Amino acid sequence: VFHGRILARRLVGRETRYEVAVEARYRQRFPLVSREYLWVPNTCGCPALLEGGEYVLMARRHVNHEHTLNRILLQHDGYARPWTPREARLVREAARHC
Repeated sequence: VFHGRILARRLVGRETRYEVAVEARYRQRFPLVSREYLWVPNTCGCPALLEGGEYVLMARRHVNHEHTLNRILLQHDGYARPWTPREARLVREAARHC
C-alpha cells in the first residue's frame, strides 16, 4: 500500500503501464523505489488513474514461474483511491493494526 503520483500512462499490448512517483509507503511487503511502473491488466483505463493525480494504491508484486517477469500489478480487485490527507490517515492507522 503506497501513495503515488501518476507521471505517465502508456498502453503496452493488452495492458496499461503507469509510471508512478512513490510519495509514501504505508505497508510494504516488497521494496519500492522512488519511481516505479504500475501495471494494470487491461487497456480500458480501469481504474481511471489520471496523469498528475495522486492516489492511495494497493498493489501486489507479480513474479512469473520462470522469474523473467517481476512487476507491480494493480488487479481489477485492487485498491486505487484518490489521495487525501484523511485517506492517508485512515490507511496509516489501518497499517498499524494489521
